[in-house]
Amino acid sequence: MQLYYIRTKIVTISLLILGILLVGGVLHGYFQEDVTTINPIYIGNTGEKAVALMVNVDWGEEILPRFLAVLEEKMVNATFFITGRFAKKYPELTAQIFAAGHEIGNHGYSHPHPDKLSVEQNKKEILDTEKVFRDLKVEWARIFASPYGEHGLRVLQAAHDLGYKTIMWTLDTIDWQEPSPETIMERVLSQADNGALILLHPKECTVEVLPELINALRQEGFSFKKVTEIIS
Repeated sequence: MQLYYIRTKIVTISLLILGILLVGGVLHGYFQEDVTTINPIYIGNTGEKAVALMVNVDWGEEILPRFLAVLEEKMVNATFFITGRFAKKYPELTAQIFAAGHEIGNHGYSHPHPDKLSVEQNKKEILDTEKVFRDLKVEWARIFASPYGEHGLRVLQAAHDLGYKTIMWTLDTIDWQEPSPETIMERVLSQADNGALILLHPKECTVEVLPELINALRQEGFSFKKVTEIIS
């Protein structure tokens, strides 16, 4: 009887340990997958010699027509992350970007500091922008560029809950500080690599250097892809 009791106890303990290990493994896999999914993306596929131009737009309406003309001339498609308020204020320009074959991403509505907002407030920023795009009959990709590049847990969770991938950048031209075109060129060419996400804004210095920059990247052997293409 005592032997039976001991064996039963051993089996029970063994099953308990096995259960803990199985549950732990499942949870580990769940959280690992969740963290991988929610984390921002800094670079695309490094197996191909290609880069993506990502243009964050909350201003620059006077520059964008020239920007688009350069891209058309050079036969390059870029990804434009546009705020809802910009799209609402400049519907024709937003529609022109889409009609030209460029990819549209979500940049929030009012360009706030996302790390100061709650999850629900961040969701509203994204959803309000979706509404503007929908009203304009503009298709957009489920990619989100957080204003100011802020990527705290609340904004990442908001984007993830709404089915978005949060996109950062590999290479920042810092063109919003209005450096010389030569400085922008040097920053890009010195760091360009396979899968690079190159962050631009509609600035005078940027549109001035853009034709030469595209030519130089092509001479280095790079092709150009949209963000969703390069991260797939």
